[in-house]
Amino acid sequence: MSLSHINKEGKANMVDVGGKPQQHREARAEGFISLNPETIKLVTENAMKKGDVLTIAEIAGIQAAKRTSELIPLCHNINLTKVDVKATLLENGVKIESMSRCVGQTGVEMEALTAVSVALLTIYDMCKAVDKAMVISNIHLVEKTKGEIVG
Repeated sequence: MSLSHINKEGKANMVDVGGKPQQHREARAEGFISLNPETIKLVTENAMKKGDVLTIAEIAGIQAAKRTSELIPLCHNINLTKVDVKATLLENGVKIESMSRCVGQTGVEMEALTAVSVALLTIYDMCKAVDKAMVISNIHLVEKTKGEIVG
């Protein structure tokens, strides 16, 4: 098996997807950040000094998905048709779920993963003054799909 982002000389290489067909593509990712009980209380009461943690994290995730090709060197610039980021407050932290969709020649999993990562980092930034024990974990791709464009 060879790596697609490495050329014959072992150097970094952006894959040419020009010959691939346009397809409906979708990817879903998720991750988690643990928060102490006091932080969860502040987030629940919308009492963090920086504002509405969950809404801001969701917006940050959407913005990040749209900028993925600027952050990950060998990613293609993708014309996203939909990005959704959902922050769910749990008893021990926040779960972030994302979905990215496009019609294109390459997948959108990096956009979904970037959305989750930046949303979690935003929560970390917004809560760092009151919670020194936060841990970001389990960022992973849940699924990716592609399908033919039907007339």
